[in-house]
Amino acid sequence: MLEEVERWLNARSWSAGDRPVQHLLSAKHATGQSVSVVLPALDEEATVGDIVAVIRRELVLGVPLVDEIVVVDSGSSDRTAEVAAAAGARVVHRDAILPRIPAVPGKGEVLWRSLLVTGGDIVCFVDADLREFSADFVSGIVGPLLTDPDVHLVKAMYDRPLGAAPGQGGRVTELMARPLLNMHWPRLAGFVQPLGGEYAARRSLLERLPFPVGYGVELGMLVDALHLVGLDALAQVDVGVRVHRHQDGRALGRMAAAIYRTAQLRLARGHLVRPTLTQFERGADGFEPHTYTVDTEERPPMTEIAEYATRRVA
Repeated sequence: MLEEVERWLNARSWSAGDRPVQHLLSAKHATGQSVSVVLPALDEEATVGDIVAVIRRELVLGVPLVDEIVVVDSGSSDRTAEVAAAAGARVVHRDAILPRIPAVPGKGEVLWRSLLVTGGDIVCFVDADLREFSADFVSGIVGPLLTDPDVHLVKAMYDRPLGAAPGQGGRVTELMARPLLNMHWPRLAGFVQPLGGEYAARRSLLERLPFPVGYGVELGMLVDALHLVGLDALAQVDVGVRVHRHQDGRALGRMAAAIYRTAQLRLARGHLVRPTLTQFERGADGFEPHTYTVDTEERPPMTEIAEYATRRVA
């Protein structure tokens, strides 16, 4: 590990308990910063309501740290929107945001569009499939942004069990993202959960970043933020254990392909020779190939969108 990264680990890695919520509230009042929490959601009726309810009870009604909770529904076929609204979130459909630009499927697409329907100086993203959710996932990663003006982006770090096996989750992280970062961006090698969906950042940074539309958004954001603001402006906070549903191996393969593609573009900004991935599944007549398109689109920095500039002026 680079000496710079070792120093960064000591200076920019914290625990959620290092900053009590009342201390964060005082810092929020002193700086006048507002906080938005965004949950990108697709068919998450089983979990999204509990997450929203915890945030609202503890960080809106209890200690007024969060100013708004926004669930961006990307086309759920279940009751995600109704459950989220009943729990106290403002629900916005992805396709209703910036309708001039047709939406494409993907998590990054939803996060990018969320900047147009939130107002916080600090934007906190939380995945909507978490179980046993704790408000530390929000207060922990928002804390450094409220208390340290030199910090611009904070990732959550946590244990990720796979079923009953502790620490065995995050397979795409270990098999794809971590090797890529260590080999090509070794200054980012200190991040425990580089692909984690729980992170917070200053709007002033997010609006300058391009957003890969799919699963590559977390890696792309981390790499681009490093180049924009430098390593010392990035941090991570330990929030405990992350429990969520796990995807099968084929879905993980498609995630890995999107992440590799995102890394490839940032390494060379060159031509992706063949943006497809073929996987195999046993059928009635033996193994059958299934070919998927790898996400190749990225949304530009939000500062380049006329509607965003108009909203900011208004």
